[in-house]
Amino acid sequence: MIPSTTELKVDADDLRIARLTAAAVGLSLVDAAIPMPLPGVKPGLANIVVLLVLARYGWKSAAWVSVLRVVAGSLLLGQFFAPGFFLSLAGAVCSLVALALVRFLPARGFGLVSWSLIASFAHIAGQVLLARLWLVPHDGVFRLAPVFALAALIFGIINGLVACRLQQELNASISHVETA
Repeated sequence: MIPSTTELKVDADDLRIARLTAAAVGLSLVDAAIPMPLPGVKPGLANIVVLLVLARYGWKSAAWVSVLRVVAGSLLLGQFFAPGFFLSLAGAVCSLVALALVRFLPARGFGLVSWSLIASFAHIAGQVLLARLWLVPHDGVFRLAPVFALAALIFGIINGLVACRLQQELNASISHVETA
């Protein structure tokens, strides 16, 4: 008997998602290597990629990149199905829900920086809630919320500004190529 094989068709969108996910995973590994004073506080550099994907390709692509980044990053860091994986996944899901909603805000007053801030706060809210419900079944965990909120504010602004800058450079390089 000949073993059966299944061929998966890979299109340009799949390749783009794979490349962008690889970039996000790489940034997640950089995040993991940065020493931070408090566990769970990280810059969230991979979210820059997610923001750019959301702006350029839409929510569905951003969701794929975000979820694949969490899974692949946890596998590479040896944390798959560990509490950190679930905290990261909870944060990513909450961020994605928030980003699904912010797409309907007026473009004039909201852009990548505000999206980044909203996603950052949603991410930390999801993590704190999961930690309270599962890991630390005590309301004392909420005493850390101001520290996490400050980190979300700082890194949300920084990541949003970096994403804006990268988007401007991408747009400039695309328009330069089109005019050449």
